[in-house]
Amino acid sequence: MAMLLMILLVCGALAGALGSLVGLGGGFLIVPVLLYLNKVFPDVSVTAQVAVGTSLAVVGVVSLSSSIAYYRQRKIDFSSALLFFAGSGPGTIVGAYLNSLFSGGAFLIGFGIFMIFVSILLMFRDKMTKRRNIRWSVVRTWRDPATGEEMSYGYTRPVALVSSFFVGILASMFGVGGGALMMPVMLMLFHFPVHLAAATSMFMIFLSSIAGSVTHQLYGNIDWLLAAALAPGAWIGGRLGAWLSLRLPMKAIAVILRILLVLIGIRLIISGVQMP
Repeated sequence: MAMLLMILLVCGALAGALGSLVGLGGGFLIVPVLLYLNKVFPDVSVTAQVAVGTSLAVVGVVSLSSSIAYYRQRKIDFSSALLFFAGSGPGTIVGAYLNSLFSGGAFLIGFGIFMIFVSILLMFRDKMTKRRNIRWSVVRTWRDPATGEEMSYGYTRPVALVSSFFVGILASMFGVGGGALMMPVMLMLFHFPVHLAAATSMFMIFLSSIAGSVTHQLYGNIDWLLAAALAPGAWIGGRLGAWLSLRLPMKAIAVILRILLVLIGIRLIISGVQMP
């Protein structure tokens, strides 16, 4: 039991720190760890649906922790986050239902492909930020508190709502929080500065995770004991990730994360193919 608690504490901390750093939430690490607990601890039984629901509840802790820290750094665009949540919130409800239709093997394969896809999106993140001649209905400016540099970004509301709706579906299906896809969307389509995108994404994830967690709880998909064991590390990791964002180069962190996502994705696909 002590070993299990230590694994969950470390997992929560790592997921919180990495997820907060790049605005992904942390579910990309929590879900695989929960699924593989079955192999290491015979007394623990975690289905794909419970792994996703529990992860989403913990992602709420990560995103709240990091959002508080990012708010103090003045890096959250609250109005944009609320608009994105207007789309992602309903999407999480749809995603929770779709998740209940997955078998174990199909879920692992789908989740593995999803992880690799996210890694590819992040690989082209720098190219996504190049300027294009786009007419936005909403245009904003943001001054980086650290450098004083002023940057502009924007979006059209219909595109923001539709894209965030599908992000919410995938987030609730796979328990990853939503930032895994919302970050590339914010960078590629809306030209958010990277630090502002990560912070705004985490606040949107916090709101979406509440809606997703409530829905998953109605389906009985949350193991609150596992969530409680993951939560302390997730809270600390979320704060740590926001703190590190001021001190570590984002490019180096993104490379490590992309490699991690690919390795996890391949391992999940192999496991899914081997399952009946």
